[in-house]
Amino acid sequence: MSDTPLKVVVGTALNPAQKKDLMHRLARIEGQLRGIQKLIANAAVQSDCDGVAQQMAAARKALDRSFVTLLTSAMVTHTAGAQNVEDATLRAQHLAALLDKFA
Repeated sequence: MSDTPLKVVVGTALNPAQKKDLMHRLARIEGQLRGIQKLIANAAVQSDCDGVAQQMAAARKALDRSFVTLLTSAMVTHTAGAQNVEDATLRAQHLAALLDKFA
């Protein structure tokens, strides 16, 4: 990934605080993955695989948690912008379909 900071777009998908939280989570996960790459590169004995597996599990859990954070943030943001109950229901159904598809 380049060192150029990403331009954060203002819109209705997520509010700025939600985006900032997710961006920080993903940056930490990116650091974890770089650490795992170093562990793998330096693995010399069989027991080194235990540490790699543990770190991979932690990174996977952190990514899963980011996914949940994305969906819960989207639920709050999308339903808050609904015009009426039917619109809120449609938005919630869309998010439920995302959860069903990707979880």
